[in-house]
Amino acid sequence: MQRAWWVCLLVGLAGCQGGPSSLPVAEPPPDPACQWPVDADTPPTTLLRVVAALEDQDFLVRHTAADLGLVSAERAKRTIYHNAVDPGPRLGGFVVGGSGGSVASGVVLGMGAGYASVDEEATEIERVSAVVGPEWVRVTRDYRLFDWRGAQRESRTASDAAFCRQLRLAVRRQPAEVAP
Repeated sequence: MQRAWWVCLLVGLAGCQGGPSSLPVAEPPPDPACQWPVDADTPPTTLLRVVAALEDQDFLVRHTAADLGLVSAERAKRTIYHNAVDPGPRLGGFVVGGSGGSVASGVVLGMGAGYASVDEEATEIERVSAVVGPEWVRVTRDYRLFDWRGAQRESRTASDAAFCRQLRLAVRRQPAEVAP
């Protein structure tokens, strides 16, 4: 009888295990400008031209899969994180100090003063993935901000129209590949 109660309890708890009702979706969704037909530009958009355009914009290419038409790249830059929440004064301060003493040959005195402004340094990381398919080019970008300790402070999708138009123009400016 006791075994039956344990089985009922385990079956009841197993029913609590379940998957999410829906899969995660990028918020906000990529802008329509982040997708365009391959043949819309002359010369047509190719994976090599997308790679060159990303490198021209200081992105470091991390991965390519030519058979899939995929390129993943990222760029990082140092910045200031103004929304830091830390205990203690973070705006800076003025410090005055001194010391003194005597030695066999006389008296020694010293004074010093200093000012320091403390801001929170941070690192912005942008990641871009582009897929050059047989008919369409699709671009996605995400943005992350890490504080000086390495803690993530902000994360969002950044597939906005301005970035995608700028990337598309950079791809158009790339020279066409020479056929072998």
